[in-house]
Amino acid sequence: MSRFWSELARGLEPYVPGEQPKVADLIKLNTNENPYPPSPKVMAAIDGFDLENLKLYPDPNCDSLKQALADYHQVERKQVFVGNGSDEVLGLSFLAFFKQAKPLLFPDITYSFYPVYCKLFEIDYQQPPLNEAFEIDLQAYPTDNGGIIFPNPNAPTGRLLGLNEISTLLERNRDSVVIVDEAYIDFGGESAIKLVNQYPNLLVVQTFSKSRSLAGSRVGFAIGDAELIEGLERVKNSFNSYPLDMLALTAGVAAIEDKTYFESSRQKIIDSREWLVAELEKLGFDTVPSATNFVFSRHPKHDAEVIFKELRKRKIIVRYFSKPRIDQYLRITIGTQQEVEALVVALKEILGAAKKTKSSNVSTRIAETLV
Repeated sequence: MSRFWSELARGLEPYVPGEQPKVADLIKLNTNENPYPPSPKVMAAIDGFDLENLKLYPDPNCDSLKQALADYHQVERKQVFVGNGSDEVLGLSFLAFFKQAKPLLFPDITYSFYPVYCKLFEIDYQQPPLNEAFEIDLQAYPTDNGGIIFPNPNAPTGRLLGLNEISTLLERNRDSVVIVDEAYIDFGGESAIKLVNQYPNLLVVQTFSKSRSLAGSRVGFAIGDAELIEGLERVKNSFNSYPLDMLALTAGVAAIEDKTYFESSRQKIIDSREWLVAELEKLGFDTVPSATNFVFSRHPKHDAEVIFKELRKRKIIVRYFSKPRIDQYLRITIGTQQEVEALVVALKEILGAAKKTKSSNVSTRIAETLV
């Protein structure tokens, strides 16, 4: 540690993003990126962009993207906030709403950026545990709190809560902000955006990184009551008045307007997910029900870290978390159909080789006892 670091910097344990290795012919199933390219309309919009305009600052209010989002989600523009990826939107939300005397609540197994933000912004927090089925139990969240945040579907487990469950939470928790982090909602859930006009303390955060194939453009947004959005704007304009560059704004507007391409690529991922879940079951894996573009799976007879390393030898990378309760699970991003088929072939090889090794070891021990 540098002697020049502040005490705050010394105490941080930064978020560790998924690995981005530069390896040829790699099948990359570790960071939940969309395996399909952005909409052709996005590419055309960027191709037609006048690069001379880059000499100017972008629109600090991002009005074109806010209007496109408002039209798409059938809300008013004043109910929309945009930022540099949903991570920035979340970070600004922590500052705007969760610097409270009472603790923030979020699950014990969830998006690992939440405790990082709490440490960075000095926010006290508590983590009600997921149940044995890896479900968020909203009944375990006390009403005496400084805020509540959870992903829906949850990450890294992939489990989904219904709007009726979220509504029940909001009915009994009207005195603090509830953020529903919907990074993966387009792959199998119903958005809580439908509830924002009913609950002024509800903020819904989404991203273009997953279902819109724009992880490289860093476009995120939030939708909620106009007073919540005003609070976010106050914090944003005290930190960075220009969160999105011109190309990101251009790409975002084009992506949200191409509903046909969005539905097509989304459905391909859902179909590949269901195919992969069925194939994993044939191989003896237990997979948590998923409403995302990934699956969370374990094999009861084989160590997850060993499988993770064996896949890597075959140029396939998935995500392994060496954390309590989930250290025997792998999080596998849904790639193209060709990529998930290659994954299944590799898993068959790995499990087959392990079975042969185990059988050989047993035979050796029997032979030794007969000597």
